[in-house]
Amino acid sequence: MDTSAPILIIEDDRNIADLVRRYLERAGYESLVAHDGAEGLAMAQSHKPRFVILDVMLPGMDGWEVCRALRKVSEIPILILTARAEEMDRVVGLSIGADDYVVKPFSPRELVERVKAILRRAGPAAANPTSVMEHNGLMVDVEKRRVTVDGTLVALTPSEFTLLEALMTSPGRVYTRADLLNRLYAGGESVVDRVVDVHIGKLRRKIETESSRPRYIETVHGIGYRFADSDIAP
Repeated sequence: MDTSAPILIIEDDRNIADLVRRYLERAGYESLVAHDGAEGLAMAQSHKPRFVILDVMLPGMDGWEVCRALRKVSEIPILILTARAEEMDRVVGLSIGADDYVVKPFSPRELVERVKAILRRAGPAAANPTSVMEHNGLMVDVEKRRVTVDGTLVALTPSEFTLLEALMTSPGRVYTRADLLNRLYAGGESVVDRVVDVHIGKLRRKIETESSRPRYIETVHGIGYRFADSDIAP
């Protein structure tokens, strides 16, 4: 990821866009602003931002459409910022590729902290002796943030990579949904448990041959998830 690239704010309310921009710039991030979906998508394609903050209720092309379009070509971190507070809206946003979901009215300081947390997950990890993990055709290079399945490169969002790394680091260990939420939101942000299920479902569709019969990530009913505990080669 280009750490010098700007953060793109796609928000039609100019007051909110300016508020977010000012708080981001106080935190040291360069930012760009677009006020409708089509303009935002065009700016994402031309400026290659490091992060997108995306409103849902945009004129013309709405935020859902923008998110889907971005996910077809990029795994750039996306945070949905919207007044739509229903749990199903959160699930929809995450299921189409968003990394986080913040409801208006919101705390600008909390928003910046969430951006920082997602960028940390998306950034390079420190090198260590077990930075490459393999299991049954799945290889995860933690330092390079590279995932392959049977030699084919798989693009993961920061949240998906964080979950896979956590599970694969401790094969056989059962992680509760709360454990995994803490990995995703170390700052203690309030989110629903279903966030984990949505991310795991997306992750399985990318790395499993049959997501309904997973060979890597196993469900522990009523508790959470674990990584298959045999034939691990760190």
